[in-house]
Amino acid sequence: MDIQLDMAQTVGLAAVFLVIGKLIKNRIPVLSRYFIPSPIIGGLVFSLIALYGHQSGSFTIGLYDNMRAFLLVAFFTVIGFSASIDMLKKGGAGVALFLVAAVLLLILQNTVGAGLAVLLGQSPLLGLSAGSISLTGGHGTAAAFGPLLEAYGVTGAMPAAIAAATWGLVAGCMIGGPVGSRLMRKHGITGPSQKALRQAEADKAKANQDIANQNQEAEDGNHLFNLTAYSVMLLTVCMGLGSVLIEWLQSKGITLPAYLGSMLIAAIFRNIIDWKGYRFPKAQFDVIGAVSLDFFLVMALMSMRLWDLAEVAGPLLIILIVQTVLMFFFASYVTFRIMGRDYDAAVMAAGHCGFGMGATPNAMANMQSFTEANGPSTKAFFVIPLVGSLFIDFFNAVIITTFIGFLN
Repeated sequence: MDIQLDMAQTVGLAAVFLVIGKLIKNRIPVLSRYFIPSPIIGGLVFSLIALYGHQSGSFTIGLYDNMRAFLLVAFFTVIGFSASIDMLKKGGAGVALFLVAAVLLLILQNTVGAGLAVLLGQSPLLGLSAGSISLTGGHGTAAAFGPLLEAYGVTGAMPAAIAAATWGLVAGCMIGGPVGSRLMRKHGITGPSQKALRQAEADKAKANQDIANQNQEAEDGNHLFNLTAYSVMLLTVCMGLGSVLIEWLQSKGITLPAYLGSMLIAAIFRNIIDWKGYRFPKAQFDVIGAVSLDFFLVMALMSMRLWDLAEVAGPLLIILIVQTVLMFFFASYVTFRIMGRDYDAAVMAAGHCGFGMGATPNAMANMQSFTEANGPSTKAFFVIPLVGSLFIDFFNAVIITTFIGFLN
């Protein structure tokens, strides 16, 4: 039986499996502990159903793909809006230095992944699926670039990227604490004083008050509606202009992925907004980005051909083990040294393991666990979320696109 779904049916089914993923995550604590996204869980359930249909020959399910492409462009446009030069300046030297370390890791992850893939007799593009696409990038970037790699003829790139991203979430949490503890022992570092503890508590209280003030402001319905409408208009204008830019470049013989034009236009708009001193509706873009990503992820997983993963499972596992070792030593010898070789640097090295192998929530979990035992680090909890939420996805997308263009 061949089942073909139209756009409305595909989106409706995606919403159902989003809810299923959330319900499963709420009932299995280990999934929450390692921050496995609900769309991944729900999409994987659907993929297993599709795998059964394929293996048994009883049914196939065809999904509407164009909606997924639209959501992909929307997701990367939101990423473009996060590339604020003004915020980078306000973040200070710590943010700039950690961004340097993170970008160096992106390049290393892709170089190691592609190089090992060649040594193992695979396409170097398959190695990218176990590089920064899935590790620093996480499931969102894996689902975005997996189909692109498959379009270049890399069989199993999509399920491989998703599997690598899941590996990264778990491995990043497992090695973070040992990295930080090893650095403290090796360099004779002690945790902060009681004065620092009191200051951290004061900073936390101030941050909570700032959040409360923002929530109070957001309760004004008309104001909220105006900001939301403004955000949607900005998003759609940038997506449209980005499409025009890509078409113009193609007419000049320059071929770039469709999402890159909108992302670059959004980055320009964001910095004009900052330069003119206008208010940027970050909360609204966070919601748009989250919804776009959730639906894109679950649709990407629903269309994943799990039976293709068997062909690349062996080489993929070897690459991921090496990438985990790379992350351990990079955090210990590069991140720690770049960030100042002190207690804050040790905390950020532990956080970078979660950040570089999984996602920002993994980094926060690593640092939270580490600082509960050794004392607070205001700097670490400021620097890593800022880089993770504002800059790294933008740089990662550009670097991945460069690697794909070169290797292809």
